[in-house]
Amino acid sequence: MATAILKLQDASIFQGDNLIISNVNLEVNRGEFVYLIGKTGSGKSSFMKTLYGDLPLKKGVGKIVEFDLDTLKEKEIPYLRRKLGVVFQDFQLLSDRKVYDNLAFVLKATGWKEKAKIDERINECLEKVGMASKSYKFPHELSGGEQQRIAIARALLNHPELIIADEPTGNLDPQTSVEVMEVLQQLNKNGNTILMATHDYALLLKYPSKTLKCDESRIFEVVQRKS
Repeated sequence: MATAILKLQDASIFQGDNLIISNVNLEVNRGEFVYLIGKTGSGKSSFMKTLYGDLPLKKGVGKIVEFDLDTLKEKEIPYLRRKLGVVFQDFQLLSDRKVYDNLAFVLKATGWKEKAKIDERINECLEKVGMASKSYKFPHELSGGEQQRIAIARALLNHPELIIADEPTGNLDPQTSVEVMEVLQQLNKNGNTILMATHDYALLLKYPSKTLKCDESRIFEVVQRKS
């Protein structure tokens, strides 16, 4: 029996007073890898922001990792985000501190106290993305692909139930995109649920999976043609 980790019913996505996407009905089940595709400006980012509480869900019903988006209170947002791992296009690493300190900052901010446990968790997450040897580098000493891997490691720290990746390969060249994609595919094989927004159709061909499309103010599932 599939378990829905994200479910939206008759939901409308707003940015301020502007209606961006209307009448969204969808489910993402535990263990799935789901793409969200669509042209730039089609509403993918607004949709993603609604999922992690950056934009309120003003209309319809939404549930994500046991949180109700339609009644989500300001004070609940940090707790929601602890159950999500969010990966951005532009990495968002703190440039003035080393990789280890970037990750330790997140753990300490979410209540981790013991240095030994912090060290262990950081090493585990860096290992998962193939970056175990880079913990004492500054972000500027790393390539774009390496920085994005660190950002994925950061997203894994608190054992998220769902990873939301918003154009994670958007700033990377094709070869590096494939390397980052391999990391995400491996995480999914190991049980992580991933929702990834992208406009890189080459990745969809190389790694086919369930696909949602954002177009003309709607989101709908794209039925894959069997080759």
